[in-house]
Amino acid sequence: MKITVVGGGSTYTPELVDGFARLGFPVREIALVDPDSHRLAVIAPLARRILARQGHSAEITTTADPDRGIEGADAVLLQLRIGGQDARHIDETLPHACGCIGQETTGAGGLAKALRTVPVVLDIAERVARLAPQAWIVDFANPVGIVTRALLDAGHKAVGLCNVAIGFQRTFADWLGVDHQRITLDHVGLNHLTWERSVRLDGVDVLPQLLASPGQALADRLHMPIDVVRRLGVIPSYYLRYFYAHDEVLAEQLVEPSRAEQVAGMERELLRLYADPALDELPALLTQRGGAYYSEAALQLVHALTADTGDTLVANVRNNGTLPFLSDDAVIEVPSRVGAHGATALPVDPVDPLFAGLIAHVSAYEELALDAALRGGVERVSTALLAHPLIGQIDMAEQLARKLVAANRAHLRWA
Repeated sequence: MKITVVGGGSTYTPELVDGFARLGFPVREIALVDPDSHRLAVIAPLARRILARQGHSAEITTTADPDRGIEGADAVLLQLRIGGQDARHIDETLPHACGCIGQETTGAGGLAKALRTVPVVLDIAERVARLAPQAWIVDFANPVGIVTRALLDAGHKAVGLCNVAIGFQRTFADWLGVDHQRITLDHVGLNHLTWERSVRLDGVDVLPQLLASPGQALADRLHMPIDVVRRLGVIPSYYLRYFYAHDEVLAEQLVEPSRAEQVAGMERELLRLYADPALDELPALLTQRGGAYYSEAALQLVHALTADTGDTLVANVRNNGTLPFLSDDAVIEVPSRVGAHGATALPVDPVDPLFAGLIAHVSAYEELALDAALRGGVERVSTALLAHPLIGQIDMAEQLARKLVAANRAHLRWA
C-alpha cells in the first residue's frame, strides 16, 4: 500500500509515521509531498529512523511535485496549511480590531483559512482523480467541515477527520481506568462544534458519573467551569468555548501571544530536535503541538476504507437526513459506518434545540463560506461573515471582509 501525505513537511508527520510503525500498518511507501525542501530534509530522515527503530520496512519518499507523490497512491492524507503560521497569526489577530475572537477554524479566522485552503485542496483532488483514481482522500486540513464538503460536492472520494472524538475517548478511558476500546461516544454536531451526549462503557452510559465527579480535570480540559458543563448535561468540545464565553476568550487573546506564535516557537524547537541524527522516537515536546492521537485516527480510517471493515468511526460525512434540520448536502461529524463504499452517517437520537439551533446556524454559514471560497468576491465573504453567529452584524461583516481579503490577497486567485 502507498500512502501519500500532502503537507509531509509538517511537524505532525513523525507522529503519523510512528503510528504506522507502532501499529504495524501494512504500508509499502509513505510519500511525503511538500514544497518546503528544507523541512522535508529534516522530517524524512527522522521518519526513516523511527521506522527502522520499530522494524517497519516502509520506504519514505519525498517530493515537491504533487503528481509524483500522488501517482499510484491508495490513500492521500491532507494536512496542508496554506500560508503557514504567518497566515494563521493573521487569522487569530485580525478579527480583534472588530471585537471578534481570532481562531484558525472558527469565526472570521476560520473563513480566511477556508478561502485559502479550498481551491488548493480541490486542485490536489483533481490530481488524485487523474493519477490515483482508486485512492481515498482523508482530509485533516482545517476547517475540515468546509473542506470536506468542497471535496464531496466536486464528486471526490473523500472523508473528513478530526481528533476531538478520539481524544475524548482516550481521555475518558484513562479517567475510568479501562481500555479505550470499551468506550463509545454519542458524538454529534459539526466539525469543531460537537457535544458528547453519552459516554458508554460496555454499553452502559457513564456520562452522569463523569459529570458528577469532582470535575476539575474535565473543566481544565474544556476550559469551562464544571457547573456550566453540568448545566448543559453533555460534554461540549472545547471549541464551544468560543461561543459560550466569546467575550472572556477575546479578553484573554488580547493580552496573550497568538496560538500561531506559540506553535511557531514549538516548531522551530521541534525541527531542531528532529535534525539530531540520534533521535529515533517522538520527542516529548510534540505532545504540546496539538493533534493528539492524530496517527491512530488516521490509521483507523484508512484501514476501514481500504480493507472494507465496516468499522464505526467518528468522521465528517454527508448529512443525508441524519439531522433532519439540515440539508442533505451538509457535512456533519457523527459516528459513521466506514468501508470500501466510504463513510455513511449512522442514525442519531433527536438533538436538543439548544444544540440544534447552533448547529443549523453554523452549517448555514459553512455553506456560504464554501460559496465564497469557490467563487470569490468581497461581497460573498461579507455574506458568509454576516451569517456567522459570532459576527452577524452588517458593518462588522463588511469591515472584516475587506480586511480579510486584503490580508490574504497573495493566496486568493480572484483577489
